[in-house]
Amino acid sequence: MVERTIAGQLNAEFYKGKIAIIYGARQVGKTTLVRELQKAYPDSVYLNCDEPDIAASLTGKTSTELLKIFGNSKMVFIDEAQRVENIGLSLKLIADNRPDIQVVATGSSSFDLANKITEPLTGRNDKYHLHPLSTTEITDAQGKIETARLTDQRVIYGSYPEPFFLSKENREKRLKELAGDYTFKDILSLGLIRKNEKIIMLLKNLALQIGSEVSYSEIGQALGLNYDTVETYISLLEQTFIIFRLQPYNRNQRNAIRKSRKVYFWDTGIRNALINNFNPLNLRNDSGALFENFFIAELLKEKSNRSENITPYFWRDYQKKEVDLLIESNGRITAYECKLSGDGGIKKAGGLEAAIVTKENYLEFLTL
Repeated sequence: MVERTIAGQLNAEFYKGKIAIIYGARQVGKTTLVRELQKAYPDSVYLNCDEPDIAASLTGKTSTELLKIFGNSKMVFIDEAQRVENIGLSLKLIADNRPDIQVVATGSSSFDLANKITEPLTGRNDKYHLHPLSTTEITDAQGKIETARLTDQRVIYGSYPEPFFLSKENREKRLKELAGDYTFKDILSLGLIRKNEKIIMLLKNLALQIGSEVSYSEIGQALGLNYDTVETYISLLEQTFIIFRLQPYNRNQRNAIRKSRKVYFWDTGIRNALINNFNPLNLRNDSGALFENFFIAELLKEKSNRSENITPYFWRDYQKKEVDLLIESNGRITAYECKLSGDGGIKKAGGLEAAIVTKENYLEFLTL
């Protein structure tokens, strides 16, 4: 059992008058997390909104009706809460009428996609993001030596909790299942994408471009989609926690708004499943870009798990000198350059000093 970092943060903030909202992709362990949290509250209520009757029971109800469902419990877990129409209003009623009840709601897509949760819960909620297993979580469970030994496995197969503990054959099978329609089931069920084959093609296109700057216009031409549709689809994939984007760093940010950007996957196993390539690093022509994706996602997971307020960028000048990752925090920039192998050191470019991150030293930058 791997202990999730945000579990401690959640426990520390319970019963302070805020709804706790846990965002995360499907199968990253949200249900396992809330079930573990529930063990400390034997009188709690667990409601799984993937069950249609449960979701219906929470839809359009008054505060009195909701409290009848909760009974005498002061701790309520609402799993896959995005299934409930207008869940934001339902949660607002609880927060306003019974602030002594702690509600923990999870969602596999951004609630804003279907429920406009933000406005009803302004000032009434704390948000948490559950990612695939992080390097620190794995290190805490298995030790630094074992984590280092598993590096190649994690770069190839990612860190989704279930596949992580499966045999190689079953791991590949499960990742292919997750990379199918199941991963973006929420988008499809909400009717936000008209043709699901286009979203699969888009994901495969993005998977082949990790580490490179992405042109929405070129993607649109390749897939028969206009620029705005590509941008909308990528935004939806980002909101469902499959991918994330890095904007170019530019001190005059208005000049950078329409420039190209980089797209990475939160989990390299999902990325490799999309292109059906689980070959080891020494037999791949994308090993450098794959390690770059792995490290950047791992560092952003660590920052998120520690609740650090950051903005990530990449940097490139007109002479095509570049730095893979810049982290801006409290007005300071920390830079990283990813190399699959080597001794580390410093790369200087554009007035930046970037730490060179390799497979041999990356743990120094991820674990405390």
